[in-house]
Amino acid sequence: MNAARAINHHAEHPGFAGVTGVLCGLVFLLVGRAKARLAADVAQVSATDHVVDVGCGPGTAARVAARRGARVTGVDPSSTMLRIARLVTPKRAPITWREGTAEALPVTGGSATVVWALATVHHWQDVDKAVAEARRVLTPGGRLIAIERQSPDGATGLASHGWTQQQAEAFGALCRDAGFDDVSVAERGSGKQATWVVSGTRRTL
Repeated sequence: MNAARAINHHAEHPGFAGVTGVLCGLVFLLVGRAKARLAADVAQVSATDHVVDVGCGPGTAARVAARRGARVTGVDPSSTMLRIARLVTPKRAPITWREGTAEALPVTGGSATVVWALATVHHWQDVDKAVAEARRVLTPGGRLIAIERQSPDGATGLASHGWTQQQAEAFGALCRDAGFDDVSVAERGSGKQATWVVSGTRRTL
């Protein structure tokens, strides 16, 4: 398997449904806050933004963006996750919840200023198609951000749900090839909180 294909090394994950999905959703509510704040800071989210949260889960990052004034579309393939998101989100929050996948975003082309995916790219079924979808929905100059935990080479089990440095750099290269400029691959945090942050802007032409 080459580096580009290894980006989504957990694409076979069955998803989150039923009781297991509910339990995972509750856990994600507790552990997703740091990545959500990091994404909002990297994107410099403001009231002028429309953020598309790909693989939004129970909506933690979507709510962070909404509190900073952005309009948000949270997209997830799991109806269980979306039910939790709706239950814990204030009804007046400027968030729309949509069932869908990274490869087929239910979002109008050119309507988003930010697309982010937090700890989800390693589950995407088709990375090339998903990055093309992100480009489609972004306005020229819009920002794509992917955040994954740092995973050591050869990791197995839960520790493997993230990216090695090679995988992070491979995703950055894929974004460049797909029409993104100013692509950066950065390390954030340390220890168990260490993450890879890959970001880029949609090419204007």
